[in-house]
Amino acid sequence: MNLFLESLRSALASIRAHRLRSFLTSLGIIIGVASVITVISLIQGLSKSVTDQFEGLGGNGLTVRPHNEFKEVMRGKVNYLRFDDVEQLRLRVDGIRNLSPVFTPGFSEVRFTGMSATAQVFATTASYQEVNGRYARLGRFLSESDDAGARRVAVIGEKLIEDLHLPPNPVGQFVLYANEWFKIVGVMEKRGEIFGMSQDNYMIIPFKTGQSIIGNNTRPQLQITVAVRDLGRLDATRSHIRMVMRQAHRLKPEDTDDFEIESADQIAKSFEKLSGTVTLVMGGVVGIALLVGGIGIMNIMLVSVKERTREIGICKAIGARSRDILLQFLIEAVTLSLLGGLLGLVIGYALGVGIAAMIPDFPPAVVPWWAVALSVLFSGGVGVVFGVVPASQAARLDPIDALRYE
Repeated sequence: MNLFLESLRSALASIRAHRLRSFLTSLGIIIGVASVITVISLIQGLSKSVTDQFEGLGGNGLTVRPHNEFKEVMRGKVNYLRFDDVEQLRLRVDGIRNLSPVFTPGFSEVRFTGMSATAQVFATTASYQEVNGRYARLGRFLSESDDAGARRVAVIGEKLIEDLHLPPNPVGQFVLYANEWFKIVGVMEKRGEIFGMSQDNYMIIPFKTGQSIIGNNTRPQLQITVAVRDLGRLDATRSHIRMVMRQAHRLKPEDTDDFEIESADQIAKSFEKLSGTVTLVMGGVVGIALLVGGIGIMNIMLVSVKERTREIGICKAIGARSRDILLQFLIEAVTLSLLGGLLGLVIGYALGVGIAAMIPDFPPAVVPWWAVALSVLFSGGVGVVFGVVPASQAARLDPIDALRYE
């Protein structure tokens, strides 16, 4: 332990004696670690934000949507869910606590006193907010009586207030959609942007109102989100939904499903897997800078051995062993690398936070603990790997030749 502490003291003294050179030597490690941490913090922050979008559904949400393969769509074969499927699921599947059908009537332009905006308009029922965990900030959400009477009422997102220059509290105002006037009864909570696209540019109308707008001859892309009553029976409920849907669509045993059932946690896990792959690829590419930094450390340490050849000879002449010299130079290389890694961590986190703050509505940067641990371990490993050669060269010096070195 005394030998280790003395070697560490000597290494720190050498680093302090050549501050600028030590900083330039560690610069490659600093840049490498900072780049890796910046990339990881931004990707992980985005991943956490997207994962949080599914927290409203949690693990008890299932979404039934039509299954369409690209090649089949190109041939003109498109599968649809039917309005009857909603009632089939509501009446025949016991494990469902609630369900919310959603479809887009097909019109997107919304007008208000000469102003117009393109918005996502979709029709749904009063159960939408409970099933999806999204609620009104101002006014109220759609009611069952709104749906039963096919009333011309709407709930809008925050972005539509801005685009149409509506009053800050637009409840009670009328907007024109599909050549009909809709009374605004509520404003939904703000969700922000994701991938640079607003999640608040929409208008929600009652389900039966949407049906009356499209008529009986149009088949919209309908999807049904259900909330499962018992989380422990999620798979059983999924199987029951599949059986009911196959019967409702009159599919034969050999026919493949023309629909698909996804759970909220499946979508979240898929994105987590994608973001994990992107993190590994980006981290690997940027991590090349760490190897460049390691080569820089080895180069400077070799120069240091040459400069301190006479010092090494004096140490050996007064009793220092080869392993003592090896340990001293190895600790110096690892210390340089670790100091660069720690400084890179701080700079990388600061850059991640700064870049996330500069991008409008971008989620805050997140640095996971494993990224910190890997950066420190990798930095130390670089110091060991690239410090062994100079340290071994110093340890092998003959004391007599070293003392003669000028």
